[in-house]
Amino acid sequence: MTTTETGPGALEAMLAHHAALADGVARRVDALRVAVERQEHHGAVAAELVAYLAKEVLPHAMAEEHTLYQAAAAKADLAETVAGMVDEHRKLTSLAERLATADDASAAAADAEAIGALFAGHVAKENELVLPPLAGDDAVDLAGLLVQMHRLTEAAQDETPVADDLVTSDAEATLLRLVLGAAGQLADIGQGDAACKLAAEAWATVRVARPELAVRVTAALHRLVRSVTAEPVTLSAGPPSARRPSAGPSVERDSDAALDVRALAPAQRHEKIFVTYGALRAGTAFVLVNDHDPKPLRYQFEAEHEGRFTWEVLEAGPTVWRVRIGRPAGAPAGEEEAGAPAGAEPELDVRRFPHGQRHDVIFTTFDALAEGAGFVLVNDHDPKPLRYQFEAQHAGRYSWDYLETGPELWRVRIGRRAGTAA
Repeated sequence: MTTTETGPGALEAMLAHHAALADGVARRVDALRVAVERQEHHGAVAAELVAYLAKEVLPHAMAEEHTLYQAAAAKADLAETVAGMVDEHRKLTSLAERLATADDASAAAADAEAIGALFAGHVAKENELVLPPLAGDDAVDLAGLLVQMHRLTEAAQDETPVADDLVTSDAEATLLRLVLGAAGQLADIGQGDAACKLAAEAWATVRVARPELAVRVTAALHRLVRSVTAEPVTLSAGPPSARRPSAGPSVERDSDAALDVRALAPAQRHEKIFVTYGALRAGTAFVLVNDHDPKPLRYQFEAEHEGRFTWEVLEAGPTVWRVRIGRPAGAPAGEEEAGAPAGAEPELDVRRFPHGQRHDVIFTTFDALAEGAGFVLVNDHDPKPLRYQFEAQHAGRYSWDYLETGPELWRVRIGRRAGTAA
């Protein structure tokens, strides 16, 4: 669907999307039924149905509750219908969770058939009972509701912050359980690589908006990686100059800064690594030092920075792992990825981070700076407390220049002075 439909076009777009979702569910339910009837292994098709529900259907249902359903519930003759529709969303979620943990083929088939019947009837009710009255009411901005629905359903993919009153934490946690359940089923049937990629995509979706859930996914990803015995990820091809030579060992370069995360709590390691990567200039790298094989991290890099990073193993255990992680020459850095002018200093917009994480992210970014380099901090308040911390930890080694001073936005260039090693 597009977000520019108006009037009848918005209704048609909603109906078309409903049809696509219904078809997607029906085809996956049929595939599971056929697999069970033929006494084939049903795990992969069951996981596919669960993943489709978790990634497409249930986020759409959640968005409906905060847009269409609120508008419909304001009509006295639709209030009871809407309450029933919300209840059906909860039943659909429960059935999906049950399918994700089904012990045998017959139970999985029964759950899938129940999901298919429930969703088909649910879509018919929306199309026949809810949407027509809304489309026929001049006081209802159906196109506006469509835009809001897109904002909610696409926010996770874009990592766009959504107001807490629009997205319930329980719903997000439930969706995450479903995705991880589907990943576990894939791993159980020998598709560990697909399982790890699915978990990494889930991590990339929640890491900014729900960091506490991201920690849970990282832990699950470490468990899933144990099911992968071969090299897990084929790195996306970068510029030829950025690829590892086909022969000869990797050698650490003197210019590579080292990031030793062994002293950090496991929950802090991956975020610090990604912040360090985010501060890299094109053609530069850092060396990660870890106490275990960082395969889970590599899946996460593929999910979030596909085609924009290099990965070279320098040392592979058994007690220390060292990996050079770089940004290929010509690859955009920081805000340049979103269209900032090439060569401009990267911006670090910390408004998207929880307040408790902001200062750690800022100091990690500073620690990764080369001499004479800098970044532009973007914040929603005057960062005076941060400056006191810089004075305490980096007196004489940093620069601080206000570029914009409120009242709603503050931008400060923070740099590492020349001649002051990290």
